[in-house]
Amino acid sequence: MIFRQFFDPVSSTYTYLLASGHGREAVLVDPVKEQAHHYLAAIEALDLKLVKAIDTHTHADHITALGDLRDATGCVTIMGQFTKAECVSTQVREGEVIDVDGLKLKALYTPGHTDESFSFVLNPAAPEGVFTGDVLLIRGSGRTDFQGGDPHKSWDSIVNRLFKLPDDTLVWAGHDYKGWMTSSIGEERRHNPRLAGKTEAEYVDIMRNLNLPNPKLMDIAVPANLACGRN
Repeated sequence: MIFRQFFDPVSSTYTYLLASGHGREAVLVDPVKEQAHHYLAAIEALDLKLVKAIDTHTHADHITALGDLRDATGCVTIMGQFTKAECVSTQVREGEVIDVDGLKLKALYTPGHTDESFSFVLNPAAPEGVFTGDVLLIRGSGRTDFQGGDPHKSWDSIVNRLFKLPDDTLVWAGHDYKGWMTSSIGEERRHNPRLAGKTEAEYVDIMRNLNLPNPKLMDIAVPANLACGRN
């Protein structure tokens, strides 16, 4: 399998490029508009063809590259079934499997950060990793105070859905602000300070008292992302 992780320093966003390598077909997860040229350069260098691009949710801190990538490559753009971004090519449902040249990603509905967030499990028959978007971060979790976020739903998505995956399932989050690149389900269950040893009530209290400012680009990014990156 071909796997590449990209980082956008402005929004601390991770983007992931995957391909089985057999037929050279590739998929991108959570691409950032300003980094699109880097993805396309890597795809060309690796002799790949981008056939699908996925956003885990409607981002508030950066503008998506879905529209630009579809224009440049003709790829199918994908989001979960509850997205309000009508410009995407396909909306996937809970349990649906995306197949890219034999590489399989299973859609899991994991609301909490937003009301339309999905995660995607790589090789669901024997999970290798999960793209969690912003619902589960490395040693943290995505804020729950806007875009239909809900701390109770966040707890349920993480504890009753993602934490049911095998311990050695790698966690590929949508962001990191401290230099962590990857983690695992077992690590996060044991060491995530918002979740390990906490009750649902304690987690909800933590999330309701984060008192974070709105993302700087929120008023620009959300409307633009509902149009697949065209503001």
